Order: sequence, then structure tokens, then C-alpha cells
Amino acid sequence: MAVMAVMAVMAVMAVMAVVAERDQRYRTEKNQDNSMHQTHMISPYGGTLVDLVVPAEARDELKAHASRLPSLQLSARAVCDLELLATGAFSPLCRFMGRDEYQCVLDEMRLPSGHLFSIPVTLPVDPDPALRLDHEIALRDVHNDVLAVITVEEIYVWDQREVAQKVYGTQDPRHPLVAEMYRWGRLHLAGRLQVLRLPQHYDFQDLRLTPAQARARLAAMGAPNIVAFQTRNLLHRAHEELTKRVMDALNGILLLHPAVGLTKPGDIDHYTRVRTYKTLAAGYYPPHRILLALLPLAVRLAGPREALWHALIRRNYGANYLLVGRDYASPGVDATGTPFYDPDAAQEMVTRYSDELGVGMVPVRELAYLPEEERYEEVSEIAVATPTACISGTQVREDYLHQGRMLPGWFTRPEVAQILAETYPPLYRQGVCIWLTGLSGAGKSTTAEVLTVLLLEYGRQVTVLDGDVVRTHLSKGLGFSQADRDINVRRIGFVAAEVVRHGGIAVCAAVSPYRATRDDVRSLVDTGHFVEVFVDTPLEVCEARDTKGMYAKARRGEVTGFTGIDDPYEPPLQPDITLETITQTPAENARLILDHLVQRGFARTPAVPGAQEVATIQSTAYRN
Repeated sequence: MAVMAVMAVMAVMAVMAVVAERDQRYRTEKNQDNSMHQTHMISPYGGTLVDLVVPAEARDELKAHASRLPSLQLSARAVCDLELLATGAFSPLCRFMGRDEYQCVLDEMRLPSGHLFSIPVTLPVDPDPALRLDHEIALRDVHNDVLAVITVEEIYVWDQREVAQKVYGTQDPRHPLVAEMYRWGRLHLAGRLQVLRLPQHYDFQDLRLTPAQARARLAAMGAPNIVAFQTRNLLHRAHEELTKRVMDALNGILLLHPAVGLTKPGDIDHYTRVRTYKTLAAGYYPPHRILLALLPLAVRLAGPREALWHALIRRNYGANYLLVGRDYASPGVDATGTPFYDPDAAQEMVTRYSDELGVGMVPVRELAYLPEEERYEEVSEIAVATPTACISGTQVREDYLHQGRMLPGWFTRPEVAQILAETYPPLYRQGVCIWLTGLSGAGKSTTAEVLTVLLLEYGRQVTVLDGDVVRTHLSKGLGFSQADRDINVRRIGFVAAEVVRHGGIAVCAAVSPYRATRDDVRSLVDTGHFVEVFVDTPLEVCEARDTKGMYAKARRGEVTGFTGIDDPYEPPLQPDITLETITQTPAENARLILDHLVQRGFARTPAVPGAQEVATIQSTAYRN
């Protein structure tokens, strides 16, 4: 036991040493940056980089003080924001926004000082007696480690609908941030921040540069211009060609600056992306013309507003140009299939404020490959009859990755193709969530049982998450209020997303009456890996099937808040599949879902389909 205790202490000391070394390196490079004679590099926005990290000599005392304070556990998004506030990436912003800053940003895209700032950076919290003005709160991460101390100077109510409309331009819960905001606390905290340490990252530590560190390295490279390129996607040959052309045209350095905080649901994970970026930066770019650095940014997918915010952040990292593509920072399309933002809006926004912000907008041009000449050219420069080759993002997924085929060398570097092949198996080995929603008694659970047997026959691994069963195990003690129902559904969604992430099929059967909650769950799963199935059974049929007598109790007033009686059910507006259960049997409906999955590529038809299971399940009646 004594040996184990010593080893534990040594492990803790090692981690503390790593943290201390990084914080010291951060402060040293920041001092170097502030003292460096920078002839060419643009200054931070507002003149100086904000630095909220407490000096080393004061940390022990503040840490001891923080251990006695009430605590607030930060969300992953708030941790990302805190790190970028602490290191000056959001300069001149130096705290989570107070009411005046927040309202000014919503209405004018500016701070009260007049500086541009297009995205609200706030700290949402739930009401708590410990939250009092002029009192201090310790801010902790998910591991309960103290990151900072905030002196509460403001507590104010905010309006999710106002933020959704003014920042994201929509109330549609298909927008991931609009859906996410309704889980945030109803109050905002603001006040002085004292940061004890930056969040600890164990991956790619040599690439996690603060603004001061990045500026020091870029200044040492000595080029007159620095063009930043943010991407949540992979870099293929066309992107490589484009960035090299821009570097040459501007006589500049490329700051390859991927966001590795919270990104769009369904994006390629940052581990895979960064592995490919490292390969390209080391093997295909001149070493003195590129700096790869990771940005711990929690993206908002706010289209044009986000593009302007990104330009401001990149100025603080030393860039005076930003590459901006069409449909930049967009979550895609809304519930009607309409894009959330005009494709050119982001480029127009950055151009409009370019002179004031000091960051030029470089448009991302569309390139095509000329197979006869074995080179890339801008589409606008290619004659109509010239043979070209291109592979769309959809084709990359559906025709190559999902089929287990390697991408061609003219499209992507072979090292990148190999990394993708290792990370993304064929679609029939990837995960998918089938979400059956409908009234109680509609037939969800019975259909889910049949579907599970069929999927097992097809060689897939299946996890069934039934609403009633989950309540018994994961959600015991929850009631049937709207809040408790939402918690239950989100727990199902969280588990389903984990099953999908690890390559399994999650079959979920839950009433899940509210659209916004279902859309929230959808956002947890990669795009294209969520199948919403509406089990469309009329209320009177559900009541007739009700073996538990719950509808009768609800009619008599013995049960309140029962979906379909005194609480609404909001049917899906655009379900992937709609099932009719009066004339269709559970087996027939399960087959419809299976056929859909086969068509999408999530299952392959067995060489010899089994018959015994099918014969058994065809006689099954609807129970729920």
C-alpha cells in the first residue's frame, strides 16, 4: 500500500510538473512577444493581448483560497471559452460578458468600447443560492479541478429566443446551437476572472500554442503576411494547392489553425484531422512557410457572424488574412431543407469589416483537377470542353469510405487516404441510431424487438433502448413532467450516441413527445447516422391497445400530464420513415426499416437469409 501511495504521489507530481512547465512556457513566450520588435506582424486587436493567468508566485495562495469557495462546474463549451479568454484569443474581451457587453454584441456586433465582437461569450448558470453579487466562485472542469476564480459582479437573465434570432438568425431547433441553448442555465454570470491554470490537454501538446506562443513563432519566420486557414474538415490536394497559391500570392506564411474544441456534430474527430494535418505540414509544405497550431475553440456555427469572430481571433494569433470559403461556419439546412445562411454571407461580412478589423478576406476558390495535364486549376479559368475530375464530399463518404475503397492519389495524399481508411470503416460496420417515436401504445417497442432480430440476422450488433426499460435502470426516480421526460429522452440519446460512436446500432423506442428534444438528441449523433421513425398510430387505436390502463387513468384524471390526453405529442415534421400500424404488422414495418438501412448501406443482405426467425415474428401483435 505504501508503494502504491508513493506511486500515486509521484504521478500527481508529474502531472503538476507538466502543467507548471506549460504555464511557465506560456508566460515566457508572452513576455518575449510583448518585447519583440515586430516590424511586420499585426498587433493584437485592441493593442495588447489579454492575460488572465495568475502569476506563479500568487497561485498557491489563490488555490488554497479557491478550495474553500463555493464551486461551479463548467461545461465543455465554457472551458473552451475560459481558455481563450485567459490567453487573449478573444482580446480585447477579458471576461465572460456582462449585460451591457452581451446586449451590445447582440444588437450591434460590438463591445461597449466600440470594438467589433460578433459572438456573445457568456457563462450560463442555473439559479443557486451560492451565486451572490460580490462573492467569489471557484470554476472547475469536468474532473473537478479548479481552473479559475470569478468574482461575481453581475447576475442577469437572458433570453434564448433573442440570442437564437439575433446571432443564429433562426429559431429552428435543427440548428445545433439553438437546440443546445435550451439546456443552458437561465442566468448569466459576469465578473473579474483569475485563472489558476489552463485546461490540461494530453494530446498534441507541441501544437497547442497560445496566441503569444504562436505570435512568437510566426514573428521568427519573418514573412510580411500571415494567412490563417481554419478548417473542421480534411485537407485534400485541392486545399493544398489553394493554400500554396495564396501563400505565394501574398508572400506569406500559412497559419493552419484547426478548431479542436467543440465542433459541428458529425464532423471528423480532431484526432484524425490533426494526424492528417501533421502529415501534410511535415511532408508537403516548406517548413519555413507553415505553422500548424491547434485552436481550442467551441464553434457556434453562426455563419457570417462566426466568420467575423474567427477573423478577430486570428488577428490575435498574428494573422492579417483569413481564408473564407462559401457557406462558412454553417450547420447545413433547416427543417425545410433551406440553408441556414446565404452561401456568400460569410465572405461578404468579413469583407465589410476588413479595413476596420485589419484582417483581409481571401476567398476560397473552387478548383478542379485536369487529368490530361495532371494539375489543378480554378474552375473559372477552365474552358467548357476541358475534361475535369472531381470528387464531392458526398462521393468521398458514399463511394469510397463507406465502401472501403482507397481515395485516388490525385485527390488526396496517400498518407491521408491511409489514415482515413484506418479511421472510417465501411458503412456496414459503422453505427447508426434508429429512433422510434410515437404515442404510448403505438407499437414502438414491438417493432423495435422485431427489427433487432432482423439486424442480428444481418450480422449487426444491436443495443435496444426502450423508454420504459431505461426508466427502470438509468432514470429511476424521474417523474413525467416535461423536464423529467426531457431528461429521460436525453439520457437515452446520450447512450445511443455512444453506441453509434463505437460502431453499433442503437434501436431506441421512446414516446419522446417534444420536437426540440428529439432534434437535440439527433445533434448528438453524426450527420446521416440518425434515422427518425414516426410510428403513426391514431390515439383511439393506442387507447384500445392499452393493456396497462394508463389512458383510462388519464381520462379519469388519476394521471396528469399524459401524452395525448392532457399533454401534447408533437409529431415529426420530416421523419425519415413513417410507419402505419393498423394494416401493417410489426414484421412488415420492421422490414421497411431494415430495407431503408440496407439502402443506406448500414446493413448488407446475408447470403442465405434465415427463415425461422421471420416465421416466428410475423405472428407478433403490437403491444406498445
